[in-house]
Formats: sequence, C-alpha cells, structure tokens
Amino acid sequence: MLRDALKQEIDRLSESQLRRIAEFIALVKLQTQFAATSTPFWQRATPVERSDDFRAWVERLPKTGLSLGDEACDRGSIYD
Repeated sequence: MLRDALKQEIDRLSESQLRRIAEFIALVKLQTQFAATSTPFWQRATPVERSDDFRAWVERLPKTGLSLGDEACDRGSIYD
C-alpha cells in the first residue's frame, strides 16, 4: 500500500526533486551499511559464528609446546 502511494508521488516529482530523492536514498543506504559494519562482531554474530571465530582464533595462537606444570595448577599452590 505504502509502496504504491510512494510510486504515485514519485511520478509527480520534477527532475530536480527526483535528484534530491536519489541523494537521500543514497545517504540512507550508506548509513545502513555503516551501521552494519560499526556493530561489533560479537553483537551481530550468531552463537555458532562466535564459537567458530573463537576456535579459529585459538588455532592462530603460537604453538610453543610450553605449558604449566601440574604444581602451577594445584589449588594449594595458588595461595602460596
């Protein structure tokens, strides 16, 4: 309904008015694209996408082969 009413209004506009409408539409598209890219990944991603991203990040970590000893993970040694 709204689409048809807008089409009728557009048909009545002059060339200069149509140019202004075209500029406005371009601006709205640009703002929409900016809003989509300015939203942090963790807010726009699904849980599956976030977990895949986390796993990919872990895979990129350096593989040094070094790890903490068992004593470092012992609850008693944390408070020493």
